[in-house]
Amino acid sequence: MTTTALQTSPLHFVPDGAAARSTVAQVKTQCSTCHLRELCLPCGMNDVDLTRLDSLAFTRRKIKAGETLYREGDRFSSIYAVRSGTLKSSLILSDGREQVSGFHIAGELVGLDGVAQGRHASATMALEDTEVCAISYTALADLAMSTAGMQHIVSRMMSREILREHSLMMLLGSMNAEERLAAFLLNLSQRYAARGYSEREFHLRMSRAEIGSYLGMKLETVSRAFSAFQQQRLLEVDKRHIRITDLEALRQRFDVRVH
Repeated sequence: MTTTALQTSPLHFVPDGAAARSTVAQVKTQCSTCHLRELCLPCGMNDVDLTRLDSLAFTRRKIKAGETLYREGDRFSSIYAVRSGTLKSSLILSDGREQVSGFHIAGELVGLDGVAQGRHASATMALEDTEVCAISYTALADLAMSTAGMQHIVSRMMSREILREHSLMMLLGSMNAEERLAAFLLNLSQRYAARGYSEREFHLRMSRAEIGSYLGMKLETVSRAFSAFQQQRLLEVDKRHIRITDLEALRQRFDVRVH
């Protein structure tokens, strides 16, 4: 989502909840002029509903790498559209281990885990310097009540979250280690391609350990799977830099999907 003018307001900190941990810019943004509108909240909206959405006051936030957007148990008030950067969502298991539940890039929404209970069920932090649009959920829900089109958009947002969780369960329950990693890399490839980036070459913002947590694999297993793909000449790996040398072969050998 982009600004409607070149003026900017002073940056300040809000000493409450998640906002206290990120820089908040009180800049009016509009979905209708955003280069990510076909991927984000307004995707599929008609002009009338998009104009209604533009009437909401969104707040832009910048979160530095390693900083938290919100923590598990924080009061829920907003959903967040990622403008740039990468975020990681995770929760702490009963034994103290971190379980990564998702990675989010530009054009994707985070924060919907707080809708049901009014508290965030997971924590979300930036894996690199990231900017988001904070959208008041109350204001969005009020707007949705006024038009069937907006109600459909909000319902679709919920469906995306359910589908993502279902896809993760399929990964953990029905695939071997190489299939899980292939699904993860192919999914990233598709997501980057949809944003105009290379589908064959990209930099992983997450660590091997974080990938393993997300896929239900040990760190050593993740490393072995990457090595196997290199030996099969499917990938070239330089630390976190990935180059898929044979995308079609990777797709044909691992015909798997994850959203």
